[in-house]
Amino acid sequence: MSGNHVLVIGGNFGGLTAALELKHELGADVDVAVLSAADRFLFSPSLMWLPFGKRQAGDITFPLEPVFGLHDIGFAHAEVTAIDPAAQTVCAGAASYGYDYLVIATGCRNRFDAVPGLGPGGYAQTITTLDDAERAGRAWQKFLDDPGPVVIGAAQGASCFGAAYEFLFTMSRQLRRAKVRVPLTFITAEPFVGDFGIGGLPGGERLLRVFLKKEGVMVLTGVAFEEVGADRVRLTDGSSVPFRYAMVVPPFAGQELARATPGLSDEQGYIPVLDTYQSTAYPRIYAAGIAAQLPVPWQTAVPVGMPRTGFPAETMAKVAAGNIAAAIRGEPPAGHQDFGQLAAVCTMDAGSNGVMVLADHLLPPRKAAVMIPGPQVHAMKVAFEKYYLWKSRHGYVRLP
Repeated sequence: MSGNHVLVIGGNFGGLTAALELKHELGADVDVAVLSAADRFLFSPSLMWLPFGKRQAGDITFPLEPVFGLHDIGFAHAEVTAIDPAAQTVCAGAASYGYDYLVIATGCRNRFDAVPGLGPGGYAQTITTLDDAERAGRAWQKFLDDPGPVVIGAAQGASCFGAAYEFLFTMSRQLRRAKVRVPLTFITAEPFVGDFGIGGLPGGERLLRVFLKKEGVMVLTGVAFEEVGADRVRLTDGSSVPFRYAMVVPPFAGQELARATPGLSDEQGYIPVLDTYQSTAYPRIYAAGIAAQLPVPWQTAVPVGMPRTGFPAETMAKVAAGNIAAAIRGEPPAGHQDFGQLAAVCTMDAGSNGVMVLADHLLPPRKAAVMIPGPQVHAMKVAFEKYYLWKSRHGYVRLP
């Protein structure tokens, strides 16, 4: 065993990447262990297909322990309940784990309390977790027995707008296949369609409006949800939209674990970080993905968040891992990466169609940005899902 111990909390995009990257970088010079409340990796971009029976849980998950074992990384399926930055320990159940460096990549927590009627026990479905997507699938089957108006949306403060669009277009296609004709309404906090929480891209609004018109979707932008009732959505402008089936992406928050650690996070559980993804309060703690605080550089009439799942989370994790490796070697930080300067790479499925989003920077100003539509994007998204699951299952995080 080496004298350098790195703990990673979380085993999905950010956690898996950080742990494997560190081990690849330092080999026997570091002991890496992962503590995760989930024992399986989840390829969350594919959750929008699951309610319609296009994917099963086993298609988009794999067990974490064999992957880490293959690369000499410790793993415990355990939920971390407390962090003590002064003692450099974390608690998971009755066990205590020490660390020299800690990476927090705990993913999102749904803020269902942001809008009454969201979440389990409410009236609108969502697809941000595996359990949520499976519930949405059961509701979809019931809906087909007694169809009616559909509302798809992203609530104020939401940051995962792409999932809402993808679910909308996928549902429209599935309705056609089922020969069901019902009104479709898309409600979004975005100031305009295609904003995505990143200020939009050239031609994006026009392109998406073409898609939405083709599908016969009524669109409401820049609006906030007041309440989701049993059969209608009420908006803060006093209007309401009836539904028989609703799926609404809620705003996210950081995990309660971070919020409960004095001085570590803001009120929402997000961890303020430097451009090294190092905690501003505790230099031996790093954060990646949704766990990291990312102040929105502008204000909109209705609040919107910025996307940081998937590719951004993986990039942040690589920067954090590289800087921990540098610190262990006694070197200055190896990487500085402002979130807004990350590249934007995304494939948005639209049923049998899709849009490829490419930009040199996630946030403006940008020198290059393009949205490429076409049916090939759907095929590309399916192919990328297979590729990403393959490379992650084998721990090949250094592949593109």
